[in-house]
Amino acid sequence: VDLGSLNWAERAWMNWYMWWDNPVLATGIMSFIMHEVVYFGRCVPWIIIDALPYFRRWKLQPTKVPTAKDQWECTKLVLFSHFTVELPQIWFFHPLAEAIGIQTYQLPFPEWTKMAYQILIFFIFEDAFHYVAHQALHFGPLYRNIHKIHHKYSAPFGLAAEYAHPAEVLILGAGTIGGPLLYCWLTRDLHILTMYAWIVLRLWQAIDAHSGYDFPWSLNKLIPFWSGADHHDFHHMAFTNNYSTSFRYLDHWFGTDKKYHAYKARLRAAAA
Repeated sequence: VDLGSLNWAERAWMNWYMWWDNPVLATGIMSFIMHEVVYFGRCVPWIIIDALPYFRRWKLQPTKVPTAKDQWECTKLVLFSHFTVELPQIWFFHPLAEAIGIQTYQLPFPEWTKMAYQILIFFIFEDAFHYVAHQALHFGPLYRNIHKIHHKYSAPFGLAAEYAHPAEVLILGAGTIGGPLLYCWLTRDLHILTMYAWIVLRLWQAIDAHSGYDFPWSLNKLIPFWSGADHHDFHHMAFTNNYSTSFRYLDHWFGTDKKYHAYKARLRAAAA
């Protein structure tokens, strides 16, 4: 690698891997730290918003505000899941990445345009996977034994995005990781930086969808087919409909949003 051609971020990336002198350690530690910082860092603003009455006007279920006890109980299970379910997967990710050709320590970084279209593919794949798997988790035994834990909070909040049974973390997490793995297996052209960017965006999407707030500047106001909190909050409130994650089109195509639209129509009629 021509060191003179690297930017500061690429040099920092190179120094990180050289300092550890062990790509498994370097990738595992960086991946886990990134996940924890992004997840809890993104949750902090929502914790603050929940504590400020000013924002109640935009809360989708304004009478159900999470208490400090709710937040702490949720955090404990999330941390337990992170260290017992997600950490082992993250730790052994590097050997799997090398086996299917994902670039890790290699430089330079991919062009942002390539990263953008790959991430779009991952969003579409994950949304479709989640739509099918999520509906399956609402099937009797699977709901009672696995998915019911995630539905403990009928009015979700940011921290509850990953409040789930370990089996659910594995099942739905397969959609997040499976897209990049399948893409790389088919193309042999993926850098882990692209995967990191995808996971950051996916975490932000999941946390925002569970935030319980729909602002005038929320993304679903700019992108009509974006899901957002308005879409997912109804799923927690009614325990049905709106099974997708990022987009609305699958629920629309297969008619699994009819109760949601009927509810929104009643709200509009009441407001009028």
